[in-house]
Amino acid sequence: MKQVPILYWTRKRGDESTYHLARKVINAATGVMPTVLTDDLDLAAIFKETPNAAVYYPVFCESTGWWGELLGGEAVVTDKMIISPECQLMVIKSGAHANAHGANQLLAAEIYPTSGFFKKMNSSIATVADMLATDAGTILALFSGKNQGQFVNVLESTGNSYLGCIGRY
Repeated sequence: MKQVPILYWTRKRGDESTYHLARKVINAATGVMPTVLTDDLDLAAIFKETPNAAVYYPVFCESTGWWGELLGGEAVVTDKMIISPECQLMVIKSGAHANAHGANQLLAAEIYPTSGFFKKMNSSIATVADMLATDAGTILALFSGKNQGQFVNVLESTGNSYLGCIGRY
């Protein structure tokens, strides 16, 4: 079954040249020009209608929280494509059809922002990719790391919570 590329792009995201470059990069990688989705993103509906879809989700420098909707769902990040210094495309597929192949895992956690946590969590374990503050005084954070076991050990030893892995690239 051939992959069906879908580029999620709203008019308020990025400039026109980045949009065209994203389409060209997807076309070069898949051999097919992507369908462009500009409405609200419903990954469950997309993968129900088109199980072999690959959604290319742009993440810009100022993007925060884009990964939240992937937690607990059937969609996983399977690759990352750099488009420009300001934009990368996260390749999202249905968990049933995903073949996550990379060593870098995207690991989500709810953390208390203490110096003890940040001292224990060094860059050889994981690096922060995105952080969002909550009303409860915690931070929802996305980390990139190679060893999920080490990551979970540091989280648990510092009283923080592991939320899950949303994919790898």
